[in-house]
Amino acid sequence: MKAFVEFVVKALVDFPDQVDVREVDGERAVVYELRLNKTDIGKVIGKQGRTIQSLRTLVNGASAKLGKRAMVEIIEDTPYQKPGAVAEASTPPPESPPS
Repeated sequence: MKAFVEFVVKALVDFPDQVDVREVDGERAVVYELRLNKTDIGKVIGKQGRTIQSLRTLVNGASAKLGKRAMVEIIEDTPYQKPGAVAEASTPPPESPPS
């Protein structure tokens, strides 16, 4: 199943060499974690989430035959920031001097 997820995702993206699929096995569920180039995330999600939803449906249907549940998650290593947005300062404002 991992090979199937990897095959489909690599066919969708511009940077297939940066696709990493990890399979996390649980007792009754399997989670497929996708890590990919930030610019390819939108391609995998698709318009209104239709592409990722279709992939999840296929993976769920195939894993149901094996008696397990499957989930496909896209893992972002860094939080998404809109282009042109100004990042908030991570340092707290300076304290006022004691009087």
